[in-house]
Amino acid sequence: MPKRMRFMIWRPLATVAAAALMATFLSPATAHAAPRESKPVYSYDNAIREAVWVDTGLDDDRDGKNDRVAVDVVRPREPAAQGRRIPVIMDASPYYSCCGRGNESQKKTYDADGDVVGMPLFYDNYFVPRGYAFVGVDLAGTNRSDGCVDVGGRSDVLSAKAVVDWLNGRGKAYTTRTGTTKAKATWTNGRTGMIGKSWDGTIANGVAATGVEGLRTIVPISAISSWYDYYFQQGAPLYDSGPEWLSDYVNSPDARAKCGAVQQKLVDGAPRTGDWTPLWTERDYVKDARKFRASVFLIHGMQDLNVRMKHVGQWWDALAKNGVERKIWLSQTGHVDPFDFRRAEWVDTLHRWFDHELLGYDNGIDREPMADIERHPDQWATSKVWPPRGTDPTTLRPAKGTEAGVGTLGLRKGKGTETFTDDPQHSETDWAANIDRTTPDKAGFVTKPLTRDLRLSGSSEVTVTATPTTSTAHLSAVLVDLGPDTIRDYAARGEGITTLTDRTCWGASTPGDSACFKETQAKTADVDYTVVSRGWADLGNHASDLEGAPLTPGKAYTITVDLAATDHVVPAGHRLALIVAGTDKDLIDPPSTKPTLTLDLSRTKARVPLVGGAHAFARATAGSVLAAPEAAPLDGLSAPRTTTHRIPEGGQ
Repeated sequence: MPKRMRFMIWRPLATVAAAALMATFLSPATAHAAPRESKPVYSYDNAIREAVWVDTGLDDDRDGKNDRVAVDVVRPREPAAQGRRIPVIMDASPYYSCCGRGNESQKKTYDADGDVVGMPLFYDNYFVPRGYAFVGVDLAGTNRSDGCVDVGGRSDVLSAKAVVDWLNGRGKAYTTRTGTTKAKATWTNGRTGMIGKSWDGTIANGVAATGVEGLRTIVPISAISSWYDYYFQQGAPLYDSGPEWLSDYVNSPDARAKCGAVQQKLVDGAPRTGDWTPLWTERDYVKDARKFRASVFLIHGMQDLNVRMKHVGQWWDALAKNGVERKIWLSQTGHVDPFDFRRAEWVDTLHRWFDHELLGYDNGIDREPMADIERHPDQWATSKVWPPRGTDPTTLRPAKGTEAGVGTLGLRKGKGTETFTDDPQHSETDWAANIDRTTPDKAGFVTKPLTRDLRLSGSSEVTVTATPTTSTAHLSAVLVDLGPDTIRDYAARGEGITTLTDRTCWGASTPGDSACFKETQAKTADVDYTVVSRGWADLGNHASDLEGAPLTPGKAYTITVDLAATDHVVPAGHRLALIVAGTDKDLIDPPSTKPTLTLDLSRTKARVPLVGGAHAFARATAGSVLAAPEAAPLDGLSAPRTTTHRIPEGGQ
């Protein structure tokens, strides 16, 4: 198959002629013109609801039989009766029974025959009447499936891939979990789109990275691109537990009884040292972006502190490098589904995306801007491409100021040193609040007030040369927009949304499966500063991202810390700040010591993707003067919520 081209170049399936031909088979009556939108012409109440068990070819639970995964199908009855085949929207999830899906934590429900009655979320309600099948897959080791959960590894990915293979006539399935009666997917044309939030979207990433034929598009929402980066960043631990806890959390009771060997592999393969092991290589989808056949519509919250924005930057860059068709939405929220922060626009856009990608309709979505970015709560801007053309990594350099730890940030190389001591009781909110004051736990560097808006778009990195006083040290680097604003309160329980009591309906309903969901609205806060981007590292990983080593006290080390991708406009009148500190409380775990670190400012710098590059920065800071230090702390959001046993779904 030829390598896929960039976003503006689309498959021949999207031509008007092909769309007209497809319409002959996919519409209730022969179309005389190319359709632009699928319509709800099929009965949802009369839809076929069935369950099959797909053979994965694995035996992870070691019972001597191939594992089978449960696949619940909801599809319109009419196309099959007329001999027409339809595409599939698929959500493979570990959460259908243990934890629930969506803002209302919905779980699958079944009738006496074991066929699904209630399917979580709106996908089946909305798309089945429009001529799609919806398939909800229980990942291996969960709900009604055999096997074991291995947290993004072979079992997770191949159990979902096996379903795509079956939908395309390459796999085996059965009408029961243990029986021998085969089930064939004669009702589908095999064209599949995978969707899902968090772990579900992660599986979509992983399956697409196998290059499986028939998977035409994926829609990963708040998804992981490499599991190492869910648990660590450059050796710094982000959580106090590993994948074995998460596997146990979602495994079915049957899997817990059989999967001790898999659990032990997760323990042994993910040491808390933060070193890269073969376990992480298996769960790194970024390296396999070259295998992609599917297009990607990616959605993520820029303040997601669960599945952090580093996953977006490295994934997006790999997809771009390999010519994958792609589209992106970036919100101000935390770990939130777009159905709950931009509902009407989301349903419409997703509808058009699937119509284009799975039905071949020429509806113009390929000619629209690549990126939608939330600038203020419920206020969105677009970019034709993302990051926009003219974005250049610009080197910004810290320099000493008139007070200790309160320096400047500009284009000229600084001199001298700054010193701070790791205080694990303080976080980025403490550092930013006291950016203009000397505190012992951070070094801050601030630009002059801007005379023009300055846009950051993409991933930054901060190179630090530091001398520790102990054999272990963790580093945090944070970019902050200093100035008053109203933002989504991503630190609150709803991570930027408030759930209301009124409901709106999105599709058809049955007595057992309502299409009506609670409305939400933006939860906002007035702040004096906004954290724009963050990154963390263990200084012991200075020589390699893959392996750490003890430090020699008194010796200088240089390390480049990757910062999360973002798209943020620092308005005129605001200032841009760089903070370098130790433990970012509740976002990384502290080292075994509390080192003091001395920064060599002449060998410390930030590379920031600025639209317009260094010239834009020079213009934005020309003519302004340094602001006088503030006497009182700045107001911001509350500190990030505790991260103990967080799961990649939303909650702890």
